[in-house]
Amino acid sequence: MRITLAMAGFSASQLEVLVDDRQLIINGRREGDTSGDGAGESARAFLHRGIAARGFQRAFVLADGMKIFGATLEHGLLHVDACRPDPTNRPVSIPIKTAR
Repeated sequence: MRITLAMAGFSASQLEVLVDDRQLIINGRREGDTSGDGAGESARAFLHRGIAARGFQRAFVLADGMKIFGATLEHGLLHVDACRPDPTNRPVSIPIKTAR
């Protein structure tokens, strides 16, 4: 399974991918980001600022057993690769030994 997010304008050093319990968290930070309080905006009001102009956080809840095994930033896209290991509740044959 792969989760892909558009990250145009961000470098790998500005992105962070974390797994906390069953939650995948992706953070992006811009240099000089003021956390959305409007300080330092030189008296301009914005109706919308694209993702490349501000920091962000995006979270995804992972299904039970999902494992994140890698993240790649390529051509402005962040690919986060995950897999679900084979379930362990398969029938298993147990050999029977005889006592002598």
